[in-house]
Amino acid sequence: MTRRSGPGFPRSTAFPRLPRLLRSLRFRGAPSHRRTAVAAAVVSAALLATVAAAPPVPAVPGPQVRAERSARHEPRAPEQFVALRTVAPTIIQEMRYTTVHNFTGVRVDGYRQPVCILTRPAAQALARAQRALLRRGLSLKVYDCYRPQRAVDHFVRWAEDLDDEGMKAEFYPRVDKSRLFADGYIAAKSGHSRGSTVDATLVELPALPTRPYVPGEPLVPCYAPRSERFPDNSVDMGTGFDCFDTLSHTADPRITGGQRARRTLLKAVLEREGFVNLPEEWWHFTYRQEPFPDTYFDFPVAWRSLRGLVVEHARMAHF
Repeated sequence: MTRRSGPGFPRSTAFPRLPRLLRSLRFRGAPSHRRTAVAAAVVSAALLATVAAAPPVPAVPGPQVRAERSARHEPRAPEQFVALRTVAPTIIQEMRYTTVHNFTGVRVDGYRQPVCILTRPAAQALARAQRALLRRGLSLKVYDCYRPQRAVDHFVRWAEDLDDEGMKAEFYPRVDKSRLFADGYIAAKSGHSRGSTVDATLVELPALPTRPYVPGEPLVPCYAPRSERFPDNSVDMGTGFDCFDTLSHTADPRITGGQRARRTLLKAVLEREGFVNLPEEWWHFTYRQEPFPDTYFDFPVAWRSLRGLVVEHARMAHF
């Protein structure tokens, strides 16, 4: 027979003193309802004690904790990479792919923070160009610098989705989306991922702020007159940044007057410091002596990716 440790209670290793406590309740003269109440109290106390002694159940980490753990395992940039702000702090930065105001209409994969990251030689060359431009009352402005491979992959997925044309009216109004690969606007690899390519323009000083883009606002073609295009604080280059159109070709003959003069100035100043222009994009420049001509990186665009610069970022945030 199974040994009973009390009326209707089997012996339990979880509550070793419970049978003795229950037997002690069999005192004479006590009303049955009082014995029942006391027994219930004893059992409840034993259960609470067991729960309190049990090891805590680990909590399921929230999204922020999971993101922080994931960030600790992300690839880091080699030591030859720097934040442009630490080398040339006066260059204006408007990192478009950290916002939704780009040809995909969403924030691009891999762009965690609006920071321009470049190889040190490329950043130093931009600093020299900036000094020359400041003497003319102008400043460089960068839209994109190092670009992780995951961002390029995002562009490819977007280009393959022919139904996603939410930003067509501004960025590629005259180009059929099915032609983006054939026409060279989208590719599986980008020189930006090697860390020495930058998308840049000129801004007259003192620089006025560019107003934020409002999702859903009416879109105007990127080749429209400057007064009609999205208001950018840069000088008029004939088209906006990332305009998928032949008018963006640096030497397009339809670009004349002041627009051509400004493109020529940007090209001349950067070429003097060792950059070469992509003829199809007036804003696209690659440092000729790039340190990683055959390596395509995938660390995220974030201060955390730069070794030893997280503290510097925190310090500069106070200014």
